[in-house]
Amino acid sequence: MANRLSTIVTRTGDDGSTGLADGSRISKDSMRIHAIGSVDELNSHLGLLLSEALTPEIRALLLQVQNELFDLGGALATPGTTVFPERRLAHLDAAIARHNADLPPLTEFVLPGGTRAASQCHVCRTVARRAERDLVLLMRSEPIPQYALPYLNRLSDLLFILSRVLNRAASQPETCWHRHEG
Repeated sequence: MANRLSTIVTRTGDDGSTGLADGSRISKDSMRIHAIGSVDELNSHLGLLLSEALTPEIRALLLQVQNELFDLGGALATPGTTVFPERRLAHLDAAIARHNADLPPLTEFVLPGGTRAASQCHVCRTVARRAERDLVLLMRSEPIPQYALPYLNRLSDLLFILSRVLNRAASQPETCWHRHEG
């Protein structure tokens, strides 16, 4: 395997700019960098989730998602790239259907919590929602990769479902929201 990075400390970002995959430089506070950063943060939170005890099926699913998010970050780091394959969205849709099939219907909103792994799924879900919002802001001024927005939307749904699956597997009851008046 070829070396991708020969030097980690380059000092080229000391001026508040960062390099994109096409060699151009942009400000670290640009919407493109916000979107890339949110996708990267989501990937890191998934890495933390993967440090928990998970079934082999869920572990493999989340590892695949991590790789897909890395691909999405790469697409976002390459201005003009509009490629993010639709099959990745279909993969999430299939996982959602598979994992949701055995869950009881929801009768109330579920509060984040339960086991550590389920709670981390909720953290990942909220970061996925932020990444989705950042992509919406970016697409107001620049094209974004096709299927990226629906991918993040479905991923947040999947993470919510997985939180329920993980709590159920641990016999951890869901905590439902109760409106407090006054």
